[in-house]
Amino acid sequence: MAEAGIAFPLKLHPPPPELAREPLVSNRRPIGWISDAVAGVAEGRTPKWWWYAFIPSVLMLTMLGVMILYLMSKGVGIWGLGQPIMWGWAIINFVWWIGIGHAGTLISAILFLLRQRWRTAVNRAAEAMTIFAVMCAGIFPLIHIGRIWFGWWLLPLPNANSIWPQFRSPLMWDVFAVSTYFTVSVLFWYMGLIPDLAVMRDRARTKLRKFAYGLFALGWTGSNRHWSNYERAYLILAGLSTPLVLSVHSIVSLDFSVSQLPGWHTTIFPPYFVAGAIFSGFGMVLTLLIPLRKVCKLEDVITVRHVELMCKVTLATGSIVGYAYAMEFFIAWYSGNPYERFTFINRAFGPYGWAYWIMISCNVLTPQFFWFKRIRTNMLIVFILSIFVNIGMWFERFVIVVTSLHREFLPSNWSYYSPTWVDVCTYLGTFGLFFTFFLLFIRFVPLIAIAEVKAVTPQADPHHPLGGAKEGGPHR
Repeated sequence: MAEAGIAFPLKLHPPPPELAREPLVSNRRPIGWISDAVAGVAEGRTPKWWWYAFIPSVLMLTMLGVMILYLMSKGVGIWGLGQPIMWGWAIINFVWWIGIGHAGTLISAILFLLRQRWRTAVNRAAEAMTIFAVMCAGIFPLIHIGRIWFGWWLLPLPNANSIWPQFRSPLMWDVFAVSTYFTVSVLFWYMGLIPDLAVMRDRARTKLRKFAYGLFALGWTGSNRHWSNYERAYLILAGLSTPLVLSVHSIVSLDFSVSQLPGWHTTIFPPYFVAGAIFSGFGMVLTLLIPLRKVCKLEDVITVRHVELMCKVTLATGSIVGYAYAMEFFIAWYSGNPYERFTFINRAFGPYGWAYWIMISCNVLTPQFFWFKRIRTNMLIVFILSIFVNIGMWFERFVIVVTSLHREFLPSNWSYYSPTWVDVCTYLGTFGLFFTFFLLFIRFVPLIAIAEVKAVTPQADPHHPLGGAKEGGPHR
């Protein structure tokens, strides 16, 4: 409506109480405060808690290097492998770390395409977690081949020996799937970093920091042209990343399901593995972000609402995993195959029954607590439950790998698998790799996407009753 050439803005009424949602940035923080709070984590003096976490991480990373050198000098016989269990902790940990990396791409890509605005406060840390988890996962297949120095044979490179990879091997599918996933994840993460690196460049007080941030900001000025190109590229990368969430862990599951072993040879594995990967990935995101929001004083940006929504996703995917467990037993019974039936009865009541029931307790029972809002909004309880989720998903991989191998068709070949101290130290060493890189990421890069969070503040949202900030657009 206009009178005398003057346009009156449309008056927005607040939503009814039952539809009201908590703002994604609490306490009505101004836009400038967001830059100061998030960039201040990487700009200020190194806090003591960071050193308390970084030094043990580096020591564990050093232990990983020592274990790999020891493995190269002695061979895979120092692991607990043997006939008939030729896959042990290395493959268990490979699948577990790949699963951890799925939440980052789902939060960043799929939720972006679905226009879920709550992702903005958690996507940066989840993407970094994805990259570092895939790095940890990639170590295990490489060292599992025994002769690590021949690992380049897995790549289709021309060579004088006319040796080419076996493209029908599931190991080759893993190489292409994981390398593609890692490459696209790095590009997606870096693309989202560019506007924030420019913020860090403009705030830098030393020439070295200004040069480093400016180099990686690629000349970003925040012009309309830059924003237009950025948003187009971000959308394209989100579209490329989305099928990878479904394909990567599906391909990992084919390592098992293309075999003829009872317990592995089933078509339920691809969707079952994808749901489990997202489940474990969100568990790790909660494990990392709940302490970080406290020690970095970012409770107003990573709010209780964010944690509650991630708990709901964990509940949904955990319920899918529980349904898959039930369907596995139904398929084993319905198939009429005595070997399949024996494998699943052996899983639940055989020598490794303790591992199976730990898996059921952590993966099926633990997420059911998230039905209750009082639990979803209690940070300490959510943190403890998220750790149980990670433990349960590790035991799921242990149950899948070991219980299908340790009792094969010939009873005379039955055996009991136990890891050696080298297995355990190698696994702990990958935590050193993960946390070393993650802590360096926290120290030098904005933990939260500053530009994206500004776009969802009530002050910057023109559709919010409190909105209408005159900042020249949501990203400025």
